[in-house]
Amino acid sequence: MKDTVTFDWGLYPKVESFLVGEVRSFLSHNRKAALLARRMRESTSTTFLDWVDHISVPESRIDADTLISMGFERIKAGSVPDGSEAFRHMSTSLFPVLVSGGRGTEVAIKPESIDDFMQVMGSGAEVEGRAFAPLRKAVLSEEGNYTLSAVERRGSNGYVPVDCDDVDDYVEIASTLKRRRRFFGSDDEGFVYTNDIVKDSCKRIGEARTADAFFRAERSYWQSRNRAGQIQKSRQDRLGLGWGNHDHHTYRSSRESFVHLISLFEAMGYECRERYYAGEKAGWGAQIMEHRTCEIVVFADVDLFPEETSGDFAHKGLSHRKQLGTVGLWIGLHGESIFQAGMHHLEARFDFDDLKAELPKYGARVMEPFSYFNFLKQAFTEGEKWEVDKRRLDRLLADGSITKGQYDTFREYGAIGSHMENLQRNQGFKGFNKASVTKIIKATDPRLGHAGA
Repeated sequence: MKDTVTFDWGLYPKVESFLVGEVRSFLSHNRKAALLARRMRESTSTTFLDWVDHISVPESRIDADTLISMGFERIKAGSVPDGSEAFRHMSTSLFPVLVSGGRGTEVAIKPESIDDFMQVMGSGAEVEGRAFAPLRKAVLSEEGNYTLSAVERRGSNGYVPVDCDDVDDYVEIASTLKRRRRFFGSDDEGFVYTNDIVKDSCKRIGEARTADAFFRAERSYWQSRNRAGQIQKSRQDRLGLGWGNHDHHTYRSSRESFVHLISLFEAMGYECRERYYAGEKAGWGAQIMEHRTCEIVVFADVDLFPEETSGDFAHKGLSHRKQLGTVGLWIGLHGESIFQAGMHHLEARFDFDDLKAELPKYGARVMEPFSYFNFLKQAFTEGEKWEVDKRRLDRLLADGSITKGQYDTFREYGAIGSHMENLQRNQGFKGFNKASVTKIIKATDPRLGHAGA
């Protein structure tokens, strides 16, 4: 695993300014794209930039040397159009740039399902690539030298649809993952069962395709238990966009299960990125993981003690401790995120202030921001209340993890389960603010009895 110091997520305003300028110029030349951008903001509280998958520009206007001078790197992709090269600034959260030998500019957006998107657009455009293939693409609008297209990715980092022979297997595996068992007699039993499914899937369709199907199912399960997510998904589905704007997926784990959770994700091709520890008094840490092909990011939380922070806690294992922090208590109340509880929250990219103003109109309130900087804005929606199994409460009371008063409150009113996170990134910032995240972790501890708890 790479050491934390190698992950220095800086600010890159010049790179962002360059890409924003390219997109704005494109929108000024393609009326259908400009209309879509306006509808995105009005209907979904997102910006057009939140949905850009990549752009393609002619080398006569921007050459490789210019991009490299800004910090872009040549990247290897599954398939690139003839005569084109792909570049990306790897230290940012910003999208790739293709340099082509043609004369036109193309901007591709990334709905979760191209069929859903095309249904809403009603253009009748042809779609390249089989349904459920690794990559599908449709051209939506061509105005002069400016082309708007859409791509759907299901485990591909390429730019050109290619033939595949695993569609039937993918569909079967996606179904299996969506209805997979989540309740077990023990967590060990659950990991054996889930690992078997993942390993079999990887053998049949590969790690990236498995990861894509797995997290589509995870988002669906989280959404089924989170009203704010349902509301926002319905807003985004007005344009057929789905969750194509997801930023990262947050899981909570018990100490005993953490190494097994990390191993499960690694089996799908995930790599450990930075370790995240917010100080001796925080009481928790996280391992951030990223799938480089699927561009899906996982934020895995666990209770940690000061003496455990200097090592590789994602792989060495963590022993049982009677003392429960915020993460451990959440697990005690609801179970493992990877099983019955589902994700603690899904973070997606929005126009932060607009979403905060709009969601209350639909009955979903947004908490006060725990990050509000030029480069990063974050806020949770109010927590979703879940009923707590009496057997879990009995164990927590017997262990001294909750008081009798807390027991009675949880028994009568339930406890906070999940959130949706309103997130906006600027200047290409790819990381997280430790002090701010620590603040919201503490603020959402079920024992505090805060609003909505």
